[in-house]
Amino acid sequence: MTRPPTQDPRRTLTLRDVSEASGVSEMTVSRVLRNRGDVSEATRERVLEAARSLGYVPNKIAGALASQRVNLVGVIIPSLSNMVFPEVLTGISDVLEDTGLQPVVGVTNYQPEREETVLYEMLSWRPSGLIIAGLEHTDASRAMMMQAGIPIVEIMDIDGEPVDSAVGISHRRAGRQMAEAIIAAGYRRIAFLGTQMPNDHRARKRLEGFEAALAKAGLALADREFYSGGSALLKGREMTEAVLKRTPDVDFLYYSNDMIGAGGLLYCLDQGLDVPGRIGLAGFNGVELLDGLPRQLATMDACRLEIGRAAAGIIAGKRPGGVIGGEVIELTPKLQLGATIRAVTPEPGKAPAAP
Repeated sequence: MTRPPTQDPRRTLTLRDVSEASGVSEMTVSRVLRNRGDVSEATRERVLEAARSLGYVPNKIAGALASQRVNLVGVIIPSLSNMVFPEVLTGISDVLEDTGLQPVVGVTNYQPEREETVLYEMLSWRPSGLIIAGLEHTDASRAMMMQAGIPIVEIMDIDGEPVDSAVGISHRRAGRQMAEAIIAAGYRRIAFLGTQMPNDHRARKRLEGFEAALAKAGLALADREFYSGGSALLKGREMTEAVLKRTPDVDFLYYSNDMIGAGGLLYCLDQGLDVPGRIGLAGFNGVELLDGLPRQLATMDACRLEIGRAAAGIIAGKRPGGVIGGEVIELTPKLQLGATIRAVTPEPGKAPAAP
């Protein structure tokens, strides 16, 4: 949605704005939004559509506080079962602990419509700030954020245009770097195993970067396997078995996350496959689970704790100069080759590359 050029992006919308947009009285707008009174269905739809297109969210604490804000920071993430986000929340809580601001968490399950609902409810309480995962949102969600009048930080990803501030890594660059390391180690028959892409935009961007690096080297994916639902060790085992039975000459498996990568590693070891000689593997996220595996899975640290801390710092005004909002902070993930990628043999007369 394009913001009208004369409209202050930090101005909070009122019932009058919705009234003017829908062509009905403020009292009628109030009745519709509170679901009270006798209003025709046609009028109700006109009011709701006007509110949706404007990004209007009713204020549940109007008149209760002179500031019209509460000391809450909305945090909207796609999953709590994913091992990535608890560490992000830890970083947020650490920074907000002595600020008087309290994080409140909502979960979307990677569903854009669910994100709209959670965002609507969060903003209706007039929080002091909002931290939300990802840069891709529905038009309605984006409109609500643009009209919220509070600092907003989109986290985990910087490959796109943020509403206000963004903190994260470049997932396309992360995918390219992993592909380059795999190619340098001599692997050529490479498969990708990961989540369905429509709503996991960060995994999609990593795959785009990965395939771009393969194409630059004259390669293409030998196979790919997708799944829906939450990440799990069992998923990784099942997907790995499916790929290796379908394309037995694959020599590298790149997983969209560490959990399914760990399952794949356990399957390969159970089958007596030579890892990383016959086949190499790599995941993404650098979760602590990998420390308990019989072999260290190659991965890439996604800077989770740092992302949480930096995002909360923006909301709390703890950035240099005390400026709140309007920042894009790109963090650099660390490639960890572990023990599932062959060591690169340097050319005669050349020093080995740094890991």
